[in-house]
Amino acid sequence: MAENTAHAVNVAMRGGGYYSTATKGAKDVIDGATPLVVSAISRLPDRDASIPFTFADMGCADGGTSLDLVRQIIGAVRTRWRRRRPISVIYTDQPRNDYNSLFRIVQGLTPLPSYLSKAEDVYVFASATSFYRQILPAGTLDLGFSATAMHWLSRKPCDITDHIQAVGASGAELAAFAEQAQRDWETILLQRARELIPGGRLVLVNFVKDDAGRYLGNTGGVNMFDTFNGLWQRFVAEGVISREEYVRMTLPQYYKTVEEFTRPLTDAASAVYRAGLRLEQSETRIVPCPFAAEFREHGDAARFAGEYIPTLRSWTESTFLAALSPERLPEERQSIIDRYYEAYEALVRENPMGHGMDYVHIYMTIAKTGA
Repeated sequence: MAENTAHAVNVAMRGGGYYSTATKGAKDVIDGATPLVVSAISRLPDRDASIPFTFADMGCADGGTSLDLVRQIIGAVRTRWRRRRPISVIYTDQPRNDYNSLFRIVQGLTPLPSYLSKAEDVYVFASATSFYRQILPAGTLDLGFSATAMHWLSRKPCDITDHIQAVGASGAELAAFAEQAQRDWETILLQRARELIPGGRLVLVNFVKDDAGRYLGNTGGVNMFDTFNGLWQRFVAEGVISREEYVRMTLPQYYKTVEEFTRPLTDAASAVYRAGLRLEQSETRIVPCPFAAEFREHGDAARFAGEYIPTLRSWTESTFLAALSPERLPEERQSIIDRYYEAYEALVRENPMGHGMDYVHIYMTIAKTGA
């Protein structure tokens, strides 16, 4: 294992509304979870309609990809309680998140249509609190939701010496990531157990390594993470970056298996189970990369490359930048990163077949015991 590797996570989705604009697939994933969320609302315990209904979107980024989901939640709550019940919508993410874009999108100040324009008695709040901590007072959360967020670890347990992501790790390095991920997952669930009302629900949609070994960007075509890694290695060979900078570029992520996800919720001896959380439903799904699907229709390789690379850049750029030596001038660091994504775009443009970022997720509904 590489030394000097206890690291805080340095991650931020690209701001300015870029995330929602570039990540069509992330919205497709959330839209696919909407029936599960509506079903969960129908099974919530009866409560006095004067008590606000509290919903939390954890790991919300700029909020654009979940606008339609929240609109559906408002309608389901109105139907469930038949008369108006105040609704609190809590957006949560890490402190580095672009909350300016979040508020602009939710308040309808962008071309994205917001639910607030037609919603009454709906109150929007935001918390710059990580889902690794308790976000809401105990026993106040009716419904928690998170999509495509909880693969980010609370810390990077080590650098990976020959790849940029744990899917390419082995030996002690892989074991360190797996151990960190399991501790983090239990922490997330225990915090939610404290927040949920008795009978409350969580709908969590997370990247998974499925039973066939498929994961994000690896569903039978060109392996996305191997491509990331190969280009970064090429920059070392060409003298663009140092070996040390290559190694520092380790994404603080881990894709758990179905068994790793479900174990704390089904093992009666686990702290999570003893805290009252129970698995109601789980399934894995693949949501096709929308850019690759469109390419198969229009056949324009340059267009595909130009549309596909921004979605990769939206969630990786901050980590690539952080890997570069602080002794480099900011302009030099940004120039290297721009060259990197230009190289990836050129690769896709020149040989587009097989590229794409199919999403592989586990969709889980979790209940808090009690009535």
